[in-house]
Amino acid sequence: MSKVLQIAWREFAATALTKGFLIGLVAVPMMMAVTLLLVPLLINFKSPPVRGEVAVLDLSGAGIDARLAEALSPEALVQRRAALQSRMDAAMPQALRGLQAQSAASAGVEAAFGEVPKLRVLSLPAEADIEREKARLLEADAEDARRLALLVIDADAVHSQSSNGLGSYSFYIRKKLDERVVDEIREALRPALIDARMQANGFDAERVRALNALPRVRPITVGEEGENSAALVVGQILPMAFMMLMFLAIMTAGQMLVTTTVEEKSSRVVEVLLAAVSPTELMAGKILGQLGVGLLMISVYAGLGVLALLSFALTGLIEFWQIAVFALFFLIAFATFGALMAAAGAAVNELREAQSLLTPIVLFAVAPMLLWMPIRSDPNSMLATVLSLTPPVSPFVMVMRISSNTPPPVWQIGLALLIGLVSTAIAMWIAGKVFRVGLLMHGKPPNFATLVRWVRMA
Repeated sequence: MSKVLQIAWREFAATALTKGFLIGLVAVPMMMAVTLLLVPLLINFKSPPVRGEVAVLDLSGAGIDARLAEALSPEALVQRRAALQSRMDAAMPQALRGLQAQSAASAGVEAAFGEVPKLRVLSLPAEADIEREKARLLEADAEDARRLALLVIDADAVHSQSSNGLGSYSFYIRKKLDERVVDEIREALRPALIDARMQANGFDAERVRALNALPRVRPITVGEEGENSAALVVGQILPMAFMMLMFLAIMTAGQMLVTTTVEEKSSRVVEVLLAAVSPTELMAGKILGQLGVGLLMISVYAGLGVLALLSFALTGLIEFWQIAVFALFFLIAFATFGALMAAAGAAVNELREAQSLLTPIVLFAVAPMLLWMPIRSDPNSMLATVLSLTPPVSPFVMVMRISSNTPPPVWQIGLALLIGLVSTAIAMWIAGKVFRVGLLMHGKPPNFATLVRWVRMA
């Protein structure tokens, strides 16, 4: 056992105690922190406002051009953005509102939509030539005078003139016009046209809007620790965070396991090691060492995640049993994938040759991420239940389910652990045979049939 621990420490130190690994370990949190610091600076950057003319040919004669001119005035645009900001604030969990001042929040809306455009609405006479007016969109006039868009309101857009119902409008824009300006014009025209239709039918537009107004209500999760309006949002993010944390640790440490195994084999160092330890002890030590690397990564990133939850007062979303079960499934997943990766590294002579053997292993780890959305939407569906009991994807799917808003039954967790232990034992047994034979084999890289023969002969 002491030899295994010595090999494990050597493997851990060769990976985790290097400058490159330590820099990479803290690089992601540092990049996130720098991003959070740069966001306010980027938000404060303002591009020049769009200026120009919006021509309106109102064939309906219902005064839609006048309504649109009012809706596209700077005051109306500012008011509409303020209403949008209010809806965004209402949808934001209470715990997140105190993170930024109102000015920063308003700047966020301005960054998304740009500075308020300076638009001038030009009403065209009914006899205007549409083709000639469209040609104005191609002219390179001065910035303030250039035509940005042309709106042609159908004659039956307000009053129906046939059994086919009401008409609509045509929307022509200048090439490469900012999509945000297009949205501003479209969002201003829609209520103007609807108001004209309601007025034509004897309805009070303001009264109808007031009756249709319904504020967005955030669902409030009621738990043992009280009510929390942010629980639903964070509860949808946690499953993916748990799975990504496991995937990142396993793939990083597993790749290092393959690299060190191939390097030791190609440099003949492994022959010296096998003179002192058995192949089984060598494989166990290498897996344990890289397991320590994975646990170190999880400790750092999970610790940062806990600090984030503490800052939002959301630690009640994670229970101790979930962390304990996550640790068990991580050990099972790493032992399974680590053994297979160690066998892949022992079977080849160069890292380039190992890629063909690692591809199916990595695909098994990636598959749960491709199915994240259906599993998150219904953690107790037949698909999620079957995958959580199917090795080797079982640990990834089960950690998503246990961190969801509707955790699986206890018996399913226990069954998944039992199946995981059995599959790990089988993977270790197969990998041990390939590892034992492959370490001393040189020459042509093995194919699948050769690996099967190694398992039988070892």
